[in-house]
Amino acid sequence: MITGNVKYKITLDPGVWIFDDRKIDLDTYFINDLDPKNELEEYTKSVSKHWDREIQEGAIYPPTLKTEKKYEKEKMLEGTFGIPFHDFLQHAKPVEGATSVQVVTNDGEIQLPIEKVSKAIIGFSKCGSPLKEDGPIHLYFEDGSNKDHPITHISGFIVI
Repeated sequence: MITGNVKYKITLDPGVWIFDDRKIDLDTYFINDLDPKNELEEYTKSVSKHWDREIQEGAIYPPTLKTEKKYEKEKMLEGTFGIPFHDFLQHAKPVEGATSVQVVTNDGEIQLPIEKVSKAIIGFSKCGSPLKEDGPIHLYFEDGSNKDHPITHISGFIVI
């Protein structure tokens, strides 16, 4: 639940987030691209490669919608996903002057600045399974600084 200095108390249900379009693939989200690329150059190369292939091999039609659906279903059943916390916090409408959020866990409470929690990602599945052992949700910071050791065993958030 999100409680405390909020206009609306909200109960979070991680069981339905797998169907939410806002979900993020946590296997790829924190990967930093250290090699900056020129987007125009990359686009030109890809179009040129595609054009050369069509000239040599003929046109290849895109995969059918049926195969795309199968791929998405497999990805959902095997992926590790999270969802941005920002929207949930905004729907709870923290009162003016709220400065921090207490993350309530089985091991105690962790107080964090509201800006940091607002940008956080809530993990809700790992390798296609709900987080039953140390869940129901994990909290990852946006910068990925705790991606290997997220905050676990979370039972609620209290806005202060």
